[in-house]
Amino acid sequence: MVIFDIDPSRYDAQLEAKRQRIERQFARFSPPPLEVFASPPSHYRMRAEFRVWHEGDDLFYAMFEADPEAPLQRGRVAQRVVRVDRFPVASERINELMPRLLDAIRDEPLMRRKLFQVEFLTTLSGESLVTMIYHKPLDDAWETRARELQAELGVSLIGRSRKQRLVLDRDHVWERLEVDGRELRYQQVENSFTQPNAEICRSMLSWARDVTRESEGDLVELYCGNGNFTVALAENFLRVVATEISRTSVASAQANLDANGIDNVHVARMSAEEFAQALSGEKQGRRVAAMGLADCDFSTVLVDPPRAGLDADSCAPLMRYSRIVYISCNPDTLAVNLEQLSRTHRVARMALFDQFPWTDHCECGVLLERRPSA
Repeated sequence: MVIFDIDPSRYDAQLEAKRQRIERQFARFSPPPLEVFASPPSHYRMRAEFRVWHEGDDLFYAMFEADPEAPLQRGRVAQRVVRVDRFPVASERINELMPRLLDAIRDEPLMRRKLFQVEFLTTLSGESLVTMIYHKPLDDAWETRARELQAELGVSLIGRSRKQRLVLDRDHVWERLEVDGRELRYQQVENSFTQPNAEICRSMLSWARDVTRESEGDLVELYCGNGNFTVALAENFLRVVATEISRTSVASAQANLDANGIDNVHVARMSAEEFAQALSGEKQGRRVAAMGLADCDFSTVLVDPPRAGLDADSCAPLMRYSRIVYISCNPDTLAVNLEQLSRTHRVARMALFDQFPWTDHCECGVLLERRPSA
C-alpha cells in the first residue's frame, strides 16, 4: 500500500485494532497483558526510496500500487504509477530534501539523464545520505557536479550505476538514540538494513534492556545485524557473543561497539546454524576458537530473525537456554515458532511495537522463560 495522506487523529484507533489482533492471535499462549509502544503518527521513517519518473520536461518521484481494474499482466495484477510530491510517513528531513534535489537537477541533463532511483537515509539529528542510481556510467563531469550538489543540499551523496559505486564523502550516517538516559551511537551504512522507525527502535531497545535487566550469565545473539540490540544489551551481561552472516553488518557492528566503548562483546561472522554446530563441538576452526565458548555460560539467547521466522531445526537449539528474547517482524511466523518453544518455555513478557503505522504490519517482542518442569 502506498501512503500519501494520513490523519493523525485516527492513529489511536488503528493502533487499538493492531492490539486486539495480536491479543487474539496469541491468546492460546496465555501471555501477560500486552505492552504496546506507539509510534509518532507521521514523519517516523528515517529512510525511503523512490523511482524517478521522467515525463517530457517533468520529473517526479514515483511509487507503485496495484490497479485491480487493469488487465492482468503475465498473470499478475497490474500496477500503476503514483506521483509522490510529499511522503508524510518519511522524516521531515527527507520531505525537505525531496523537492530540493529534483529542483536542483531538473534542468541539468548531466544529472538528470537516466536517473532511475533515489534513496534517502536520515537520522533524528538530521544527518542525511542520498544515493542517486543511474542507467548510465558516471564520469568525472558527473562527479564534479555531484560534489557541488552535495554541498548545496548539505548531505553525503553516493552515485550508483551498473558496477559503479561512487562515494563522494562517506557511505554512512551516525544515528544517536537516547535510551534509558544514555546516548547510543549507531553507524548506519548505505544499502544495509537498519531499523526504519527510530523512535520505535528506541522503544524496542529500552524494552529489551528492561526484560534482561539483572541477568546472570552470558548472552548469545543470533542475527545481530549492525549490533542494534548488541550495543544496548551489553551492559546487562558479563559477556556477549553475537553472530551475523553479512560481512558489511559485522564490520558495522564492530564499529558501533567501538563507538560506544563496549569491550565485552565478540561478533562472529557465521550463520545461526554454524553457531549451533560450534556450540555442540561439531564445528571447529579459527573463528570458533576466537569466540572462547568454553569460558561462556549462556543463560539468555536473543533472536531477531527475518520475516520467514525460524524453521524447526533452528528453533530447537533455542530451547536449551533459560530465557529467550524473540524479536519478530512477522507475528504469523512468531506464532508458529511459539508452538514449538512453548513446550519448554512460557511467555513472561510480550510487546507490540508499531514499527509501520497505517499498514497491517506488526513488530513483536517476546520474553520466554523456561518452565520449571522442562
